Amino acid sequence: MPTTATARSAQDQRGGSVIANVFEVLRCFTSDAPDQGVTEIARRVGLHKSSVSRILSTLEAEGIVERDERTRRYRLGLGLIGIAAPLLASLDVRRIAVPELVALRDRTGETAALTVWDGQESVSVEQVASKRNVKQTSALGSRYGTGLSASVQVFCAQEEESRVRELLARGDLGFDEPMDAEVYLERLEEVRRTGFALNDGETLPDEAAAAAPVLDHRGLCVGALLLAAPRFRVSRAQLEELGMQTRAAADAVSRRMGADVPRR
Repeated sequence: MPTTATARSAQDQRGGSVIANVFEVLRCFTSDAPDQGVTEIARRVGLHKSSVSRILSTLEAEGIVERDERTRRYRLGLGLIGIAAPLLASLDVRRIAVPELVALRDRTGETAALTVWDGQESVSVEQVASKRNVKQTSALGSRYGTGLSASVQVFCAQEEESRVRELLARGDLGFDEPMDAEVYLERLEEVRRTGFALNDGETLPDEAAAAAPVLDHRGLCVGALLLAAPRFRVSRAQLEELGMQTRAAADAVSRRMGADVPRR
């Protein structure tokens, strides 16, 4: 019979091996190959497909990876944000955006936030809450998947039309009522024209929101500034003004990111 120490050592080695396998699987996801199938990963890391499948199932349950139900392929999930919160502080867009979020909150009195896009949902990665007693806030990592959400409109306005049509056809942009693709595309064109998107109680009856895109030095949308307020204290005209203020703040962040954004 093995001694307790020997048994513990063997158990530690097995545990270390499992952890090492998890990291090997995660390293298969790269910027050049963001989507991976079980067979590809198994071949690359030298594990049986059943072992890889178990690892991916566990990671999916924790939000670390996500599976496309259509292709059954996996990609990294934004659940990593919950684990890598300290790393977020070093992300350029988040670090650069914080002072502008604070300034936007102070100018408007409402909650300002930064969101990023995961391909079909907008995810909150930073927030500066309103100082008012009644305010709109959300937890970091909150996801916005409804097509009428202000930040989702901003990100969809940056996507190719074919991609937006695909999201609509698959039902990935949830709407309370059926949304005509042409009507939605016209709305996104308006977002591009004005430089900001509005949500006047269209996703939640008691919330009003405005959002605007943040661009990097390549002109790519790397985030959206979001301003959220209780709807009872924001008229439509005031919401339009909040949209322009949000746009100005997002433009300031974009310029600091190296984007060539004209003064408006």
